[in-house]
Amino acid sequence: MRVCLWGTRGSIASAGPDTVRYGGNTACAEVEGRDGTIVVLDAGTGVRRVGNTYKEPRRLDILLTHLHMDHIQGLGFFAPFFRRDFEVHVWGPPSTTQDLRTRLTRYLSPPLFPVRLRDVAARLELHDAPMGRFEIGGLQVTAQTVIHPGQTLGYRISDGESTMTYLPDHEPALGAEGIPDRADWTSGHDLAAGADLVLHDAQYTTDEYEERVGWGHSRVTDAVDLAKLARAQRLVTFHHDPAHNDETLDEMLGVARARAGDALEVMPGREGETFRI
Repeated sequence: MRVCLWGTRGSIASAGPDTVRYGGNTACAEVEGRDGTIVVLDAGTGVRRVGNTYKEPRRLDILLTHLHMDHIQGLGFFAPFFRRDFEVHVWGPPSTTQDLRTRLTRYLSPPLFPVRLRDVAARLELHDAPMGRFEIGGLQVTAQTVIHPGQTLGYRISDGESTMTYLPDHEPALGAEGIPDRADWTSGHDLAAGADLVLHDAQYTTDEYEERVGWGHSRVTDAVDLAKLARAQRLVTFHHDPAHNDETLDEMLGVARARAGDALEVMPGREGETFRI
């Protein structure tokens, strides 16, 4: 399985020289299974870059964790949307009041965007992501709700040999001193259990989190503790604060690695990085 990061920020960061190594695009990752099935995770501004890499007609699936702007604002710039020879499936969290098309149309329509969702050229299908396991090509996907304001999903993806977990907006400790030492009390644990690779929200330092409890994001130490509790193999820090420059993120990575010790490999979530598992 190949996992590529196309955007790692929680909101658009300055493109100045102090953010060069980590990048400034918002959340988007690409997963390719051994059979060539491709799933795109979230559609932040990074989805424009990945969309430009698809030259031949094919089916593409986009899994949205939630519909906050930083996770969908790249949809209107996703090149396969405007090609008639592509088939695009968009999956998102279910709602008891409005279907996914109605909710996405709020953004993909004037005055916020000049092209309406109904006018894209691709063969477009929209789906409520089922709770539990479902299949996309040769990939097995599991969706579960996680702690974040509004209906938000985390995803676990396996190709039968390796497994990755995607938890970009997540607050598993939610005001507690840290992650409880109980799997059944910990949001996201089942999705991350035994995973080869976990992409997890690591937006705040400990001091920052004290002023932002309930905002739906994690201390970097909580990301480590959840991955350790779940006995994951590798953790990739993700959803970086837009105010954090490369130096700050390097310091937070050092804190995470010290916390992990020998129990867990911690790697930086940097735009353009590719992981093979």
